[in-house]
Amino acid sequence: MGTLASSEPAHPRVSPATVLIVDDEESTRDVCRGVAEDAGIRVRTATTTEEAMAILEESPVDVVLTDLRVPELGGLGLLRHLRANTPHVAVIVLTQYGTIESALEATHLGAADYVTKPFHVPELRARLERALHSVELDQENRLLREQLRSRPGFGGLIGTSAKMQKVYKLIEKASQHNYSVLILGESGTGKELVARSIHYMGSRREKPFVPVDCSSLAPTLIESELFGHVKGAFTGAHHNKQGLLATADEGTLFLDEIGDLPFDLQAKLLRALQEREIKPIGSNERVRVHARVLAATNRDLDSSIRDGTFRQDLYFRLNVVQIKLPPLRERRGDIPLLLTALLEKHADLKQPVRSFSDDAMRRMMAYDWPGNVRELENAVERALAMASGTVLQFQDLPSNLQYGPAERPVEENELVPLEVMEKRAIFRALAETSGDKLAAARLLGIGKTTLYRKLKQYDVPTTH
Repeated sequence: MGTLASSEPAHPRVSPATVLIVDDEESTRDVCRGVAEDAGIRVRTATTTEEAMAILEESPVDVVLTDLRVPELGGLGLLRHLRANTPHVAVIVLTQYGTIESALEATHLGAADYVTKPFHVPELRARLERALHSVELDQENRLLREQLRSRPGFGGLIGTSAKMQKVYKLIEKASQHNYSVLILGESGTGKELVARSIHYMGSRREKPFVPVDCSSLAPTLIESELFGHVKGAFTGAHHNKQGLLATADEGTLFLDEIGDLPFDLQAKLLRALQEREIKPIGSNERVRVHARVLAATNRDLDSSIRDGTFRQDLYFRLNVVQIKLPPLRERRGDIPLLLTALLEKHADLKQPVRSFSDDAMRRMMAYDWPGNVRELENAVERALAMASGTVLQFQDLPSNLQYGPAERPVEENELVPLEVMEKRAIFRALAETSGDKLAAARLLGIGKTTLYRKLKQYDVPTTH
């Protein structure tokens, strides 16, 4: 897999954002209107859910701010209607103190946030601005999805960064010819997707694409898998077997992890590539092969050649054209686009997740992703499994993203500065309490205010 996300600036809003305030109390409507208008937000108001739905039918809005006890359907009923008919509208619910359970139910139904009455004006303004930011991100993500659908595909590779554009150009050139291609890159960068792209964009697209993972086959079986055997060639050979080089016919044989191919078989593969024929095990007859061979590895083959574990002549035969995939940490600008595609790929139709929170996105952009796109996809799947709303939160991420190596627990007999020990103790407490800051403060024997001050000192998100 490739990457997502454009480095271009966000699309500016062409008209003011609109909020619909739904509350049967005039005083609450007036306060909310004042907060929204001071923030430059256009305001519509309704006193009942029926009136609100009529407004929604006649003109679009970005955010709905609704009381839970509004007449007719109530806030939860309006929320269900919005989720079913206008899922891209962000909803903030207003709830009386003491009815937090209803607010939590609203968040499970897809509300972006809730505010408890009586509320402070700065708090309401912050929640409104956060909801609008979420809406803007959602709009950008939908635009990116449309770009992905309209853009010529490269077998599932995704990315708009300069490094990925270079890869695409090499793929296009390689697909128009039949020479060997060596694909290099760390594990999880999408080497097989590059091979598939070359095959399916070229003249052999109607012929077989046969992938072989050289690292997963037992050394005693690789020769039989590649070249085939005849009945009785060895113990257990009860019938003739066609090798994968012959199976690929006039298509493409993709040798993944070629660096793990046993040294003695490297000479036989080289001979097959040079002579365009193979001899199955136990046979005296040679078989012509017409497959194109693409190879990939995450190993440093130059080092393997110096060590004597990889043949230099085979390297030259395979490395007619080289395509090197950059690791994800070198193209971080593609991560948002990748996340958009992964959310769509693994979406649950019953509870679609539209975006990541700012805190979660910041951490995912800062993380180095040693497992590259494969690790990113696993992280998204895990976050979706843990999510309780339509926006994935910081605490939904895998623990290694929430608390990196710098925050690991102190090992026995390890001497570290007091500040480092304090930082690790705080992160350990947060991990033990699943991010509950009040519980973590109690566990550490400090006040919640002290904990928040320490988290700010260590530049850790405190909004969840």
